[in-house]
Amino acid sequence: MTNDEKTCAIALTLCEGVGHINAKRLIDEMGSAAAVFENRLHLRELIPDISQRLVDMLDCPDAFKRAEKELDFVEKNQITCLTIKDENYPSRLRECDDAPIVLFFKGNADMNRLHVVSMVGTRMATQYGKQFCADFVRDLASLCPDVMIVSGLAYGIDIHSHRAAMDNHLPTIGVLAHGLDRIYPYHHQQTAKEMLSNGGLLTEFLTGTEPEAYNFVSRNRIVAGMTDATIVVESAIKGGSLVTASLANTYNRDCFAVPGRINDEKSKGCNYLIRDSKASLITNAEDFINAMGWQTPSAKPDAIQRNLFVDLTEEEALVVNLLQQRGDLHVNTLTVETNMPIHQLTSLLFGLEMKGVVKALVGGVYHLLA
Repeated sequence: MTNDEKTCAIALTLCEGVGHINAKRLIDEMGSAAAVFENRLHLRELIPDISQRLVDMLDCPDAFKRAEKELDFVEKNQITCLTIKDENYPSRLRECDDAPIVLFFKGNADMNRLHVVSMVGTRMATQYGKQFCADFVRDLASLCPDVMIVSGLAYGIDIHSHRAAMDNHLPTIGVLAHGLDRIYPYHHQQTAKEMLSNGGLLTEFLTGTEPEAYNFVSRNRIVAGMTDATIVVESAIKGGSLVTASLANTYNRDCFAVPGRINDEKSKGCNYLIRDSKASLITNAEDFINAMGWQTPSAKPDAIQRNLFVDLTEEEALVVNLLQQRGDLHVNTLTVETNMPIHQLTSLLFGLEMKGVVKALVGGVYHLLA
């Protein structure tokens, strides 16, 4: 990935009025941010349904100056700049219509590992919520040791989830609502520093960005979009964790909530999510693992004769071989492993179901039929 593409991608985020969805669509249509700017005067010929107003917004020379300044900071501070076309960009997030076209990452985690979970909740966590984080992550590490925990480095459930992950030697990523030139809240600086050795810090925001309230809402879509499932541990009736849960539902990701007593203010949001069928109830890590279909198979499935599936396309054969080698897999895992867009993969899986090759299990898990 050249610095020219990174500069253009950052500049595109700085063109006032373009927004996340238009920026991603322009890159999807043109193939790169550099191509968007190189063909700016001809975009309406190449993409007939875009407006002249959008084309005019791309005339932003000051954005390039700011982008170059940001890249200088990135290089001096050993930060990784990921454009949406980069192979290390979170592939789950890439499938979201409003995915950021640029991310800044400091750390050492693989954001495309097979199992990624976000844990979110109230900033004013009770002992009940804190204990759940500790117990859940401890047991999750035992049942699914390759899992990664994502949260927002905020007070309460977020920071307890990060610390529980580190206590159990799991990688953990904090998604920030500001640039990597600061840590907010200040009291979490030491935890953030420790996370760099097994996990890291991720943001879409440039240096100098203040942690304003609206940035946290934007941050939440990354938390929901880059993971297989979101778990709400404690939440009042209103709060950022409910926004994250709503986004997870929008992105067709699994969502879970930890129930609480009906008169506990910090659990009312979770109880309502469960009541309204917007989240599945879980009480422990085993519940979660079973719902996601992440159980470790006790034995490899018997080898399936390849000639049973002679009519498979190349893409179908790739999915079948993965299921044959690994056993039952979640659709998000298959997306990562095949590097297929989610819409293409779900269509392919439906075709395989119709051929009697695979079977859909609960929780978005697919099973290869003998």
